[in-house]
Amino acid sequence: MQKTFIETKQRPFSIPNKRWVMTQTWNHLLFCHWPIEEEIIRPLIPAQLELDKFAGETWLGVIPFQVTEMRIHGLPKPPYIHNYIELNIRTYVTYKGTPGIYFLTLDADKWLAVLGGKIGALLPYRKAEMELKEEDHFIQFRSKPIEANQQGSLAIQYRPTSQPYSPIAGSLENWLFERYCFFTTLHNKVLRGDIHHSHWIVSKAEAEVSRSNFGKLNANKHIRHEKYSKIPLQFHSSQEGLFHYVRKKQAFMWKLKLANSEK
Repeated sequence: MQKTFIETKQRPFSIPNKRWVMTQTWNHLLFCHWPIEEEIIRPLIPAQLELDKFAGETWLGVIPFQVTEMRIHGLPKPPYIHNYIELNIRTYVTYKGTPGIYFLTLDADKWLAVLGGKIGALLPYRKAEMELKEEDHFIQFRSKPIEANQQGSLAIQYRPTSQPYSPIAGSLENWLFERYCFFTTLHNKVLRGDIHHSHWIVSKAEAEVSRSNFGKLNANKHIRHEKYSKIPLQFHSSQEGLFHYVRKKQAFMWKLKLANSEK
């Protein structure tokens, strides 16, 4: 048994009883979080989902990282696609009391990763020119969508500033990190993608965010309703954000299922 599967106390619900279908290792993760007004984010969330709040506030997450060692259960890692860069922009939701993640948009630097995310997970991936590298004791990250009509260029310089630690149960950090599924929708049905990993051990980080005006983010393309039009999501000051760094984390994923199904 994988050592990761022995550690489950941090989960708010049990691990799926079917075998996982894919594993990835996430590297040089930066968790950027900003509180965001509910009236801005609510129109981007399917009506079936409830915004999750901590102390009355909703939160927006921006997370760049590099994926390595990606492979399907029982198979060796494939050439080319096992390693790519990703950026996800997300918020936090519940469905019938189950906490999870809702992805507003995701960037990846390889077409196969984009297509796999769109088809296999029904997530709003887009192709971007991306770079993530270590330079002068910082991680340098940039992302720029390749389609001319898409906004969302981003550049971040970041590094850890503390020793790694475990967020305290009941804290905002713990609430933000310990999420073990995401939700998406198709034909008005809510689908859930389960994930598992060991509990988060993080470091505080400093980050300089530039070109951070994402202009107007597209709503999830699986939502078909005029109210999910393009809505501005802007964030500027590093003083207003929370920044955390994680060097490496292996994660396991299961195939999508109906959110109200335990099978």
